[in-house]
Amino acid sequence: MGRGRQKAKQTKVARELKYFTPATDYRALEKELKTGGGIVTHATPDLAVDDEDDDLDEWSDEDEDDEEDER
Repeated sequence: MGRGRQKAKQTKVARELKYFTPATDYRALEKELKTGGGIVTHATPDLAVDDEDDDLDEWSDEDEDDEEDER
């Protein structure tokens, strides 16, 4: 396929996806929303901790010490 035909096909597929309206099962959706669906919306404590800042603080302290030594 040439570039023009390929782009036209991609455009056609994109348009089909954009305007495609599947039948929505609202009862199943309501049931899933009531039960929570098993989706976690908050960060766990071990993921929320960022140790990288500690490393940066150590490096900045070393840089300050180096500047004082140069004086």
